[in-house]
Amino acid sequence: MADLGNPKNTIAILQKYNFNFQKKFGQNFLIDIRVLEKIINAAKITKNDFVLEIGPGIGTMTQYLCEHAREVAAVEIDKNLIPILKETLNIYDNVEVIHGDILKIDVERLIQEKNYGNPIKVVANLPYYITTPIIMGLFESHVPIDSITIMVQKEVAERMQASPGTKDYGALSLAVQYYAKPKIVAHVPPNCFMPRPAVGSAVICMHKHQEPPVQIADEKLMFALIRASFNQRRKTLVNGLNNAPNISCSKQQILSALQAMDLPDNVRGETLTLSQFAQLSNLLGN
Repeated sequence: MADLGNPKNTIAILQKYNFNFQKKFGQNFLIDIRVLEKIINAAKITKNDFVLEIGPGIGTMTQYLCEHAREVAAVEIDKNLIPILKETLNIYDNVEVIHGDILKIDVERLIQEKNYGNPIKVVANLPYYITTPIIMGLFESHVPIDSITIMVQKEVAERMQASPGTKDYGALSLAVQYYAKPKIVAHVPPNCFMPRPAVGSAVICMHKHQEPPVQIADEKLMFALIRASFNQRRKTLVNGLNNAPNISCSKQQILSALQAMDLPDNVRGETLTLSQFAQLSNLLGN
């Protein structure tokens, strides 16, 4: 089968099937072999691995995954790509293409059937509008995952690995870092895709923590506090939490908790670390 990392082969297969790019699916196909190799290396794919690929497109990355992994399940939402994938992956007997929406698929059952419930590796090239729901859906469902290696919009990747006090730091940074250790492994310019996107992309690898890095009594409360404190970034943490409709703590309770943590009354949420949010959640939860 022709290597789809070569732009000529990508154009040929798209013309053969008279394929039209769907804006609603945010389709941008990778046409750079070096980037494909960086993704494989960052995800540390071996012949022992079962890999879940989200959004295989025409199968460019899938071909590489099939060469390196024991088995691959590729979930594609666009029905027009299914016959193309049938052709581009026809020489591989270790891949199953699933036509469906990853947000609606029972990933837990898939892992049980294909990998005996052992942790899997996830690889994806995601359009920015659906990145967060997919990643957070996988983490929050607590399905057994070893790592998630994804291509996303550069700004989103930077937000995922941002530190407290920086402009990129926010609720997404804290949520990702609670579940995993994120690291940007490659920056990918627009000319590595067809069609060219308007913005740069990045490959980020998230190795899932065996145990959460902080101990919290109520996960939901901590994330409610995090969201409330970043919803109104310019406000102090006290005012942000006090104005949040879903947080039922009085202003005095919030001030007392901050005092117990040796934090000033006018502290802003964007300066708090994950462990400080955990401490605040445990104090207010009590």
